Amino acid sequence: MKPFLIGNAPCSWGMLEFEEAKSAEPIGYQQMLDELAACGYTGTELGDWNFMPSDPAALRIELAKRELTMLGAFVPVALKDESAHEHGIANAVKTAKLLAAVATAPAPYLVLADNNGTIPERSDIAGRVSAGNSLTDDQWTTFALGAERVAKAVLEETGLRTVFHHHCAGYVETPSEIATLLERTDPNLLGLVFDTGHFVFGAGEQGADMISFLDRFADRIWYVHAKDCSASIAARSRSEQWDYFASLQHGVFCELGKGTVDFDALLRWLRSRAYSDYIIVEQDVLPGMGAPKDSAERNLNFLRGVESALA
Repeated sequence: MKPFLIGNAPCSWGMLEFEEAKSAEPIGYQQMLDELAACGYTGTELGDWNFMPSDPAALRIELAKRELTMLGAFVPVALKDESAHEHGIANAVKTAKLLAAVATAPAPYLVLADNNGTIPERSDIAGRVSAGNSLTDDQWTTFALGAERVAKAVLEETGLRTVFHHHCAGYVETPSEIATLLERTDPNLLGLVFDTGHFVFGAGEQGADMISFLDRFADRIWYVHAKDCSASIAARSRSEQWDYFASLQHGVFCELGKGTVDFDALLRWLRSRAYSDYIIVEQDVLPGMGAPKDSAERNLNFLRGVESALA
């Protein structure tokens, strides 16, 4: 069988979407893309708007000279708040038009997310969310409708599909919350980018069976983020009641193979489903956490090693 397509993303070079996690001396997009390509990755995501060129011709040149495929762009929208929907739609369509202008095969995704990290009531309890912390029925209706409106506008304006990114420090974090969103949205409009690290951390101390979840929602898994989660740091986060940003700063999302995600089971499941899209490696690297290129290289080697061991 063909090898999995594997990409990486700007967050692995410290380009996180949160102001609390930004570096005073960020790595520029040219260095990030150079290092990503040198490691052997063949695709990238966009990162924050204006991190990479927002002019399609300029962005196309940067990708082409490194033989990289543009795979997607993360767009947060405060979907619980109906008044934020119109602005969110406009921002998503703007971003999707840039993606469409530089698209090759496979086509990129608009990666929709909640406005994670902006609501203390959820950021403060990341990794230990209980049922009582979730949205009400009416709030879920608003949230799901907003997600569908974004996906519909992106599809109509650009032809690109939208995947939702479940994420800690937002309202779609736990396996139950992910399931609720999927059950309340049109499967023809909205898929899921399954993020292994956020799934494990978001499942909390009780955990969850990753493969059972993937089986349940197999038709909605359009895209995959490979991220690991340190069991010891997640446990400290829960016992010491860290907020999401403290967990990040302590390295809860570690290098692949150093956490609890069962990547062998994941790749076997993807093979069984004849998954042919990209797997995106992500490791949220903050200043002082090491050399991003070295980690990215080890992460790719780890995944390729797991892949080569598949029967």
